[in-house]
Amino acid sequence: MITLENIKNNDEIKQLIVGSQKQLNALGYTEHSTRHISIVSKRAGEILEVLEYPEERIELAKIAGYMHDIGNCVNRVDHAHSGAILAYQILKEMEMDVTRRTEIMMAIGNHDEQTGTAVSDISAALILADKSDVHRDRVVNTNMSTFDKHDKVNYAVTNADFKIDKETRKATLDLTIDTKLCPVLDYFEIFMDRTMMSKYAAKYLNIWFELIINGTKLL
Repeated sequence: MITLENIKNNDEIKQLIVGSQKQLNALGYTEHSTRHISIVSKRAGEILEVLEYPEERIELAKIAGYMHDIGNCVNRVDHAHSGAILAYQILKEMEMDVTRRTEIMMAIGNHDEQTGTAVSDISAALILADKSDVHRDRVVNTNMSTFDKHDKVNYAVTNADFKIDKETRKATLDLTIDTKLCPVLDYFEIFMDRTMMSKYAAKYLNIWFELIINGTKLL
């Protein structure tokens, strides 16, 4: 079975990750490179592990998390779809079983809030892991005077904890936002679609999604 380590050591995937961030830097987007994909990969695996899914599903979730943004090397628009096709072809060349690579393609192709939704356990775990990575470390722009809304919201998040509890059946995103930099309302203006996508992804896994901002439960 192809593992996450095989994926990390693949030169083609490495180059697609570098190219993706290069293009997003040129467009002024937040970080989608090694830091982000490593967090998403680890978190997606942890979600299924806590919920006691089989080891194979956990490993596939980790792989989907690591590869989910390679489509940004093609274009930011429809990056989920182009990334899914790229991932399928690369995994085919790596001789991954067709059933497994199809699962990863489905998850990557459905991770963007504009066009996707949870369609499998792997897909749901990827969505929750991806949408919960909100933090100032993702802001690439160092000039605060030129921050766009996404930069402001991400930079205002000084702490972000994501936890999944098997006993309470809850996935909790607990954020600390510096309201001098960004009102809480701005978070919802920017991330409402992502929040609702996370809610439905949690429901697919038969758990609840809970959002806490500055100590107040909002969802």
